[in-house]
Amino acid sequence: MRPRIVAVVGPTAVGKTDLGIDLARRFGGEIISADSMQVYRGMDIGTAKPEPAELKEAPHHLIDVASPDEEFSAGRFKRLAREAVRDIRGRGALPLVVGGTALYVRVLLYDYPLAEVPRDERLRSRLQERAREEGRHSLHGDLQRTDPDSARRIHPNDLKRVIRALEVYRITGRTMTRWRRETPRESVYDVLKLGVWIPREELYRRIDRRVDVMVDRGLIEEVRGLLQRFGDLSPTARQALGYREVIQYLRGEIDRAVCIEQIKKNTRNFAKSQLTWFRKDEDIFWIDPRCGGKKTARVRVRRWLHTSSE
Repeated sequence: MRPRIVAVVGPTAVGKTDLGIDLARRFGGEIISADSMQVYRGMDIGTAKPEPAELKEAPHHLIDVASPDEEFSAGRFKRLAREAVRDIRGRGALPLVVGGTALYVRVLLYDYPLAEVPRDERLRSRLQERAREEGRHSLHGDLQRTDPDSARRIHPNDLKRVIRALEVYRITGRTMTRWRRETPRESVYDVLKLGVWIPREELYRRIDRRVDVMVDRGLIEEVRGLLQRFGDLSPTARQALGYREVIQYLRGEIDRAVCIEQIKKNTRNFAKSQLTWFRKDEDIFWIDPRCGGKKTARVRVRRWLHTSSE
């Protein structure tokens, strides 16, 4: 039998952490964070890490495992997360993957070969320099010529993903689209996928409120302290929502009001793309936490565990 695992996914600010902790407490589970920015130590406020009281309610894994000045890849996450699954199951507990980084969820649940394609820092530096000199649309034009399907999926302004797609092609000679098509359809785990969803208007209001709270709690001071300590963040950490905008503010490129509004806007756009990504997965059972969602999730997990054990 394949190992059993529960995945709790959905867009940012929707209530995944709360549901994950509830399920962990009721079913003897431990949580594996599938958030690409919560892996970084010191990046606490802007990544909405679980509070100390929440961390005490259920064991958490894959939080604070990297320094913000080092790179952290999907391949590294896969290795650490699968080790965590084995350890959790070895203790007789239920692994719960909780997070909104769709790529991380995918590489954990499936043998996703793309995660193993290495990075080429020299190539990345050249492409980034070209983007600065010629504009981002120049790189996106290269992608349109080499991998039209990926170019349609990736917005020209999403420089990080454009560069990764070009990097994959130049290193392997195969497009990212081809790599994606070769991903196995069946998970290596017996997985129950729960998606947390609320109407978009309410989600956007939650996001705006969360950003205001983050700023009040000291997001700007947190970023300033990280820059003072490390000089700069890694290219991946620097792209974290909230951090990249605050860095622009601290460098005098934008004022405080614009910084805060950009964080809200970019987070709303990110949530929209997250939901679009997860909606493509027909195996996800969607729940609304405002309408008895926790109870619905508990019933679903209980039935699934009973069926899986037969």
